[in-house]
Amino acid sequence: MPIDRPKPKTGAEKARLVKRRKPLRRAKAALSRPMRGRKVPGAIAATAALQQHDASFRLLFDSNPVPMIVCAQDTERIIAINDAAVAHYGYSRGDFEKLRISDIQAFEQLPPWRGDHSADEHAARTWKHVRADGSLIDVAIYARLLTFDDRAAVLLGLMDITERKRAEARLAFLAQHDALTGLPNRLLLHQRLDDLLAQTRRSGEKVAVLLLDLDNFKAINDTLGHAIGDKLLKGVTRRLRSSLREEDAVARLGSDEFAVVQAGVARPEDVSLLACRLIEILGEPYMLDGHSIVSGASIGIAMAPGDGDDAEKLLKNADMALSRAKSEAPGTFSFFEAEMDAQAQARRRIEADLRAAIEHDVLQPYYQPLVDLRSGRITGFETLVRWPDPARGMIPPGEFIPVAEETGLIHAIGSMILRRACMDAAQWPDGVRVAVNLSPLQFRIGNLLAVVMDALKTSGLPPKRLELEITETLLLDRSDHVLATLHALRALGVRISMDDFGTGYSSLSYLRSFPFDKIKIDQSFVRDLGSNHDAQAIVRSIISLGIGLGITITAEGVETEAELNCLRIEGCHEGQGYLFSRARPQAEIMKLLQAQRDARIVRVA
Repeated sequence: MPIDRPKPKTGAEKARLVKRRKPLRRAKAALSRPMRGRKVPGAIAATAALQQHDASFRLLFDSNPVPMIVCAQDTERIIAINDAAVAHYGYSRGDFEKLRISDIQAFEQLPPWRGDHSADEHAARTWKHVRADGSLIDVAIYARLLTFDDRAAVLLGLMDITERKRAEARLAFLAQHDALTGLPNRLLLHQRLDDLLAQTRRSGEKVAVLLLDLDNFKAINDTLGHAIGDKLLKGVTRRLRSSLREEDAVARLGSDEFAVVQAGVARPEDVSLLACRLIEILGEPYMLDGHSIVSGASIGIAMAPGDGDDAEKLLKNADMALSRAKSEAPGTFSFFEAEMDAQAQARRRIEADLRAAIEHDVLQPYYQPLVDLRSGRITGFETLVRWPDPARGMIPPGEFIPVAEETGLIHAIGSMILRRACMDAAQWPDGVRVAVNLSPLQFRIGNLLAVVMDALKTSGLPPKRLELEITETLLLDRSDHVLATLHALRALGVRISMDDFGTGYSSLSYLRSFPFDKIKIDQSFVRDLGSNHDAQAIVRSIISLGIGLGITITAEGVETEAELNCLRIEGCHEGQGYLFSRARPQAEIMKLLQAQRDARIVRVA
C-alpha cells in the first residue's frame, strides 16, 4: 500500500516556520536561565510576554502542583497565584492579591529577588513564611523575571521544606544527644567540656567531672525487662536534672553511665557534697509499673586543671576513680589519684606483653601434685599456668589472669593450657589424672565442649583422666546453658570438681543442682587447721558431707604436718600444697612419677 508522505516545504515556508519558533525558544531559554538581579533585556521581556499570553503557559502555571506566585517587581504586590499556593497557604485569592510578598514573610523585609545574592544563593536560601492560620513554614524560593500584563514581574516557585528541615534538625539533635533520655551524649559533652575548660584557663576556676555508674542495673534489666530499665534511666535523668544548678551539665555516656560537669568549683569539699547528694537521691526507691526498685550509684571524680586540662583526659581519670569506687565500696565516690594512672599504665603494659606471650607460645603449664592422704601416692596434678619473662622473671598468675579475663584473652589461654595439659598427661601412668581450671568466662562463648573434645582427641587422653575445676561463681546465676555444658562434659566421661568450696554463697544448693565428682576445701579453712577450732569444725562438716554424698574431698594449701594430721584424722581423701610439692614443669613431673614407681612417696622435696 502506498504511504502518504508530507510534501517537502519550500524555502519560503521553512523561513516562516523558523521565524515563528524563535520567540518561543527565546522565552523558554529566558525562564531556564538564572536570574541575575538585573533588568530583563528587551528581547527576553518580549518573549516572556509572548509566553504569558500563550495558553500552554497559563495552563502550566495554574495547574502546577508546586505553589507559584507572581509579584510586581516594583511594588512587590502579589498579582497572580496558582491553585496550589491558595491551597497550601490557606489565603483566598482575594486576600492574596491584597498582600505584598513581604506580608507573608515572617522575618525578612526584602523580597527574595533583591539583595546582593547570586541566583544560586537565592535558590539555596531558606525563608520563613506565614500561612493564613499563623503557622510558620520553611520554603525554598526559586525566582525568575518575566513580563506579566505588560509590566515587569517576578515568578516565584515555592517549595515547602518544613518537614525536611525538621528531619534534618532531628538528625542533628540525635547525633549529639541520647535518644532515650534526651541528654547530651559523649560527643556533645566533649565539645562543651573543652569549651568550658578553655574559659576556666583564663578565669582560673576549677571544673569537676563526676562519672556515675548505676549499681545493679544489669540485674534489674535482666529480671524485669528492658522496658523497666528504660524507665529507670529516665527516672535517673529527672533526678539528676533536678539536683544540679543551671550552670552544671549532665550527659549520658553509655548504658547506665552518666557524667556531671560541675563548673565554678572553689574547693574539693564542694564536689564531695554534690557527690553525696547525688548518691543519696539516686539511692531512693523508684516506683515503676508497680515495682519498687532500688538502684544506687557509684561515682568517680576528676578535677581540672590538676587531673587533666582536656575533656578526654578528665573523663579517663574520672573513669579510673569510678573503677576504684565500684571495686572497693559500691555506692560511694572516689577522687582520682595519680597512682591510679600508674596502675592503669602497668595494666596496659601487661595486656600488651600478654598478647605477645600468647602469640609466641611463652605461657607454660606447671603441675602441682594431688596426694592420696592414706597411701601417700600421687593421684593426679593440678595444672597451673606460668609466665616466664626474661626481664621480670616468673610473673605471678594473680597479675595477669585478671587482665586476661577483662580483655577476653582468657579464652586463648584456657584453650592452649588445656591442650598442653592433655598432651603432657598422656605421657603419665594410666592411673594419674590431670586437673585444669576453667574460668566462668570460658562458658560464655559456647564452644567449651568442642574445645575439650578436640584436646582429648588430639592428645589421646582418656576422658576419665581429665578433671575440670570450676568455682561457685559460675553457678551463681544457675544458667541452663552452664548446667547443660557441665552435663555434656560429664557425659563424655570427664570429671567435674568444685574449687574453693565454702567461699561462695550457697554451696549446698550447688551440690543439689549438679552431681560433682570432687569438692576442694579452700585453703583459707586449711590454714592453721591444727590450732583453729572453728576451721576444724567447718572442715569436719565438709568432709562428712562429701563422704555422705560419695564425693572425693581434696584439701588445698596444706603446708604443715599439723594440718596434714588433722585432715587425715577427719578422713579427708586428698591433699595439695607446698608440704608435698610446689608446681613443677613437665620435665620434673616425669622424674617425680618415675621416682614414685621406684618407691612409695608421701612428701616431695
